Amino acid sequence: MTNLHPLDAMSAAPDYHQVMLDNDQVRVLDTNLRPGQRTPIHAHQWPAALYVLSWSDFLRRDEAGNILVDSRMMNPRPAPGEALWLPPLMPHTIENIGDADLHIVAVEVKAAAFS
Repeated sequence: MTNLHPLDAMSAAPDYHQVMLDNDQVRVLDTNLRPGQRTPIHAHQWPAALYVLSWSDFLRRDEAGNILVDSRMMNPRPAPGEALWLPPLMPHTIENIGDADLHIVAVEVKAAAFS
């Protein structure tokens, strides 16, 4: 069993993340934020491949409220059907500042698949 970060997304922000699959190699999360919603502070301890179902602009802030990412500065912005790679994310919040749902499927990679 894996030791989870104390602010793991499923314990700190469960209203915005749904587990689709969880095993020793991966955890697949369906993440959705409606316009105007902001998650509580949470973390993702594993790197993840993200699949964009729908995109909306967002702000990612650290625990002190400092802006880490303003998606309006991304060029180009990801479109539905695109994939992204993210390293583990330390404690942060996400605020949907756009006018659409920010809907992502995240495949968090816990361990190498080779043995």
